[in-house]
Amino acid sequence: MARKGSSMRLTSSRVSSLLISMFATFASFYVAGRLWQESQTRVHLIKELDRVTGQGKSAISVDDTLKIIACREQEKTLAALEIQLSAARQEGFVSKHPKHTDGTETKKRPLVVIGIMTSLGNKKKRYAVRQAWMGTGASLKKIETEKGVIARFVIGRSANKGDSMDKSIDAENSQTDDFIILDDVVEAPEEASKKVKLFFAYAAERWDAQFYAKSIDNIYVNIDALGSTLAAHLENPRAYIGCMKSGEVFSEPNQKWYEPEWWKFGDKKAYFRHAYGEMYVITHALARFVSINRDILHSYAHDDVSTGSWFVGLDVKHVDEGKFCCSAWSSEAICAGV
Repeated sequence: MARKGSSMRLTSSRVSSLLISMFATFASFYVAGRLWQESQTRVHLIKELDRVTGQGKSAISVDDTLKIIACREQEKTLAALEIQLSAARQEGFVSKHPKHTDGTETKKRPLVVIGIMTSLGNKKKRYAVRQAWMGTGASLKKIETEKGVIARFVIGRSANKGDSMDKSIDAENSQTDDFIILDDVVEAPEEASKKVKLFFAYAAERWDAQFYAKSIDNIYVNIDALGSTLAAHLENPRAYIGCMKSGEVFSEPNQKWYEPEWWKFGDKKAYFRHAYGEMYVITHALARFVSINRDILHSYAHDDVSTGSWFVGLDVKHVDEGKFCCSAWSSEAICAGV
């Protein structure tokens, strides 16, 4: 009986081993089949991706495939937006902005803010500018809303603050509402550069415009010509545009354009290239640069030289635009004397 029991246990053990071996074999076949199926699926995906992208040499994962598809969709969207932007620019000076979800139109970004430098005793000149091109009241607002052009007279204060001249300016501004009054500037020739600098700083902080222009109160500005000229430079973030010149630095005090710091300009006493002072334009980025660094930007005797000096060491595109040479009037000129 003992021998028979031992034989039964041995037989049972062999059966169990056989079953385990068979199970392991079937499991191996199953796992191998699944791995083969997975590899075939991956190969199929790679071939499909190669067929679509034309890249038959590298195998990329499904996640990478989805990323490529997403990037292509974004490229299509950007291309469509660029077409819309290009079409909008050809319709006017200012790109048309999309509407909000509630149907209201977003506020247009101004094309340019023009600061017209004026003096305390120049009321007649300001009147002539308003009559000639700037307008007042509703007509002033019209060029702002329709053409994106904001024009303001820029003036400082009398050396005797609060005197009759200051009160006269305040009274005029209460009627016309077209002044930028710089309380930190004294109306004097020696503060002309500071006046222009603070105008750029003030305007850049108040208006988010594409450009900022310095002008004077004895020239006529052709708004249409200005708009079309500036529209050609919208893609350049750091443009300095004007009638560019350079010339002699006058070192004698009795000369009209005397430069007290003449010695800084070298032995040949010649100015660096800069825009002529009657009218010139800078982009938003440059106006912000002036605003941020106003306390450390040096001023020379003449505002056009000072402005040019602020951009000498920067990566700025100097645009020599003959339409800003205000000596002679034509239909294409931007400015001319009045």
